[in-house]
Amino acid sequence: MENNICSLASLRIGEVGELVKFEKEDKAFRRRMLDMGLTKGVKILVKQISPLGDPISVLLRGYQLCLRKEDVTNILVRKEVSR
Repeated sequence: MENNICSLASLRIGEVGELVKFEKEDKAFRRRMLDMGLTKGVKILVKQISPLGDPISVLLRGYQLCLRKEDVTNILVRKEVSR
């Protein structure tokens, strides 16, 4: 995708992405994500990915959060380029 925008699920351990938008239009999904601190512009660091890829542990706003693979595929981020 353009401008390094991809799904959060495509990031590897140690990579950081800035939340751009939610791909899923479901209001309940959006509300749940917002309640957990996933708002536009927040930096998300992928900490761990379980062996089968579900769940994925991320770090944001100073706390660690585990998300289902189904959810992270619907979160679009701008991947930060490592220097």
